[in-house]
Amino acid sequence: MEIKYIDIHSHLNLSPLSENKEAILAKMRELGVATITVGTGLATSRDAVKIAEENTGWCFATVGIHPCHACGGEAEEYNGEELEKLAVHPAVVAIGETGLDYFHEDTPESRSIQEDVFKKHIALAAKVGKSLMLHVRASKGSDDAYYDALEVLNSCNYSGKANFHFFSGSRECMEKIVEAGYTVSVDGPITFTNEYDEMIKAVPLDKIMIETDAPFAAPKPYRGKPCEPWMVIEVAKRIAELKGLDEEEVRTCLLENAKAFFGLDF
Repeated sequence: MEIKYIDIHSHLNLSPLSENKEAILAKMRELGVATITVGTGLATSRDAVKIAEENTGWCFATVGIHPCHACGGEAEEYNGEELEKLAVHPAVVAIGETGLDYFHEDTPESRSIQEDVFKKHIALAAKVGKSLMLHVRASKGSDDAYYDALEVLNSCNYSGKANFHFFSGSRECMEKIVEAGYTVSVDGPITFTNEYDEMIKAVPLDKIMIETDAPFAAPKPYRGKPCEPWMVIEVAKRIAELKGLDEEEVRTCLLENAKAFFGLDF
């Protein structure tokens, strides 16, 4: 299979994709789309690794506990021992998704728990030498969680790679992230709203990656349907359109960005 695109953040381990996984994988193979299946807790992290094992060379995994799963009514306790066992698997290319979510969980207690668990993921990423897949969502109308995440990374003296997945912050916030040496990735919403246009026009092409966050947020023209990783093609096309660049040039650069960030060899 010739890999033409890589969706760096999807959830083949979540319903309804998990029930229709083989058909989705067949469509991905047909279109040359690889993916990284992202763990949101221990169970989904195990599933992500299993999917990667069964589709070696074009499906990869991350392992971690989503910040919203680290607090709240059904909080999952951070199990560093098990996560580390999963993290060293050769198919695991990043730690996460981890970070700060002030949109869904915003109390002094939840912020404290999220920060503590975030720091544990940072330490794990540094220990095993793998990148961080960050879930950061600010409170409404703000970039607060992004700036707090940058402060946490700095306070931990983290010197590795980190990607801010499903980036929805301002252009100014993106510039601070890039200045710190990190990257952002974007999803289907850039195809049907103009909210991200100026940020995407401004971000250096070598500092952005593409994803779907499937099964969520399907791009145009698939809105209203469960999103699938192969739909990431539409995200790449929209970036090319916004930047006024050749689609093939953008496709190639986005693929190389992901290969370099995650240490992929294909």
